[in-house]
Amino acid sequence: MKGRNLTQSAAIIGGGVIGGGWAARFLLNGWDVRVFDPDPNAQRKIGEVLDNARASLPGLYDMPMPVEGMLTFHDTLADAVDGAVWVQESVPERLEMKHSVYRDIQKHCAADAVIASSTSGFKPSQLQHNAIRPEQIVVCHPFNPVYLLPLIEVVGTDVNADMIGGVEDVLRGVGMFPLLVKKEIDAHIADRFLEAVWREALWLIKDGIATTEEIDDAIRMGFGLRWAQMGLFETYRIAGGEAGMRHFIEQFGPCLAWPWTKLMDVPELTEELIDKIASQSDAQSGHHTIRELERHRDANLVGMMRTLKARDWGAGAILNTHDKTMNQTCAIPETLADVGDLNLAVKTVERAVPLDWTDYNGHMNEARYLQAFGDATDRLMHIVGCTPDYIAKGGSYFTAETHIRHLDEVKAGARIRVETQVLLGAGKKMQLFHAMYEGDRLLATGEHMLIHVSLATRRACDPAPDVVDQLGKLAAAHAQLPRPDGAGAAVGKR
Repeated sequence: MKGRNLTQSAAIIGGGVIGGGWAARFLLNGWDVRVFDPDPNAQRKIGEVLDNARASLPGLYDMPMPVEGMLTFHDTLADAVDGAVWVQESVPERLEMKHSVYRDIQKHCAADAVIASSTSGFKPSQLQHNAIRPEQIVVCHPFNPVYLLPLIEVVGTDVNADMIGGVEDVLRGVGMFPLLVKKEIDAHIADRFLEAVWREALWLIKDGIATTEEIDDAIRMGFGLRWAQMGLFETYRIAGGEAGMRHFIEQFGPCLAWPWTKLMDVPELTEELIDKIASQSDAQSGHHTIRELERHRDANLVGMMRTLKARDWGAGAILNTHDKTMNQTCAIPETLADVGDLNLAVKTVERAVPLDWTDYNGHMNEARYLQAFGDATDRLMHIVGCTPDYIAKGGSYFTAETHIRHLDEVKAGARIRVETQVLLGAGKKMQLFHAMYEGDRLLATGEHMLIHVSLATRRACDPAPDVVDQLGKLAAAHAQLPRPDGAGAAVGKR
């Protein structure tokens, strides 16, 4: 099948929350995925995770994701790892169980396959102990939901230092951010912070100071938002004002000696405390099913990460990089040379509809049709040479008129495609006709009249000769196409 790399096969050992997230991450990035989990409900559970992932992950990107890989479930571990180049272990956090699983994996997997553990606490040297081939085993600790959050903590040992670079390449290839932990430590890096916050939260509940909901509100309404886009030290650097980090430490450092937290101690998890936490959590969120909470979580994460993407910041910068990776075959042309047959309408957009593009009816709202067509116009401009560098030199096209016809509804997760025909490309004018499809179904059309302007004078002017030449070639080729239905209905008329 076009777009598939049939040599990429990942085995998922353990199909719980984390294993299911790994399956979705690999599958939606074009890998074949082979799952082994003796749980009779594993297929249903992973299917539900995949439903969420298909609705959310593609909407992070502005390029078409690869053709989805093939998902298969296997009755034995030996069948699951057969032919896999990557084996992701996500079994429960019991060291003796992991050792047993590794023995079975290594009896049947390729000698050069990566065996990656999702462990949140064990060091790789502990996992490698008494292994047949210890150099195969590496820690790749993800964060839930694995199919959306980019962070992966990668930890190796001296015996497999040479393979770590390849491990990081694979993870980047599926849109993740590998954070190399250079020195082994229990719980790696991120979970040590989470453990500290968790301990303090347990004390606040035990001592009757706060409920589960109040603690969650403190995080999500305040520092959680800051941490999502800057982290700890960059946030505190800003808190130091113009004087910077040194001033912050000098000002707030003394408070570290105050008895604010109980991080060196942890309350005993008695039945009374467990009941208290569970009942408060039920009161807080019990009216939602787990799948409903996951969908709310996914929609919130997509919205935040797309905002970061627009600013090329934090996790958003990772998404922009992966957009470029996914478009290496120029499925969406970068230049006129990438277009191929100039006598056909140009594919200028191919993407999934993000969750945050829908309205109260569950349909893509009117503003997003305009955004999709605006993105198509931007891409066509780029193709004919009106690139960011060209614009920086003082020339660009401004939209003068737009006409959109809404012909059919489209929902979140739908894979839409925009094909663009140049109706006019001469002098200062560029007239484009966009047709939006899902498969063969025509969803909408958009017609744009643009005028080339000088950014210095903000007045109409002729484009540079290279833009004139490239736009002219495309316009001449498209002049042989039939005039599209609906063209000229409003654009260009007073």
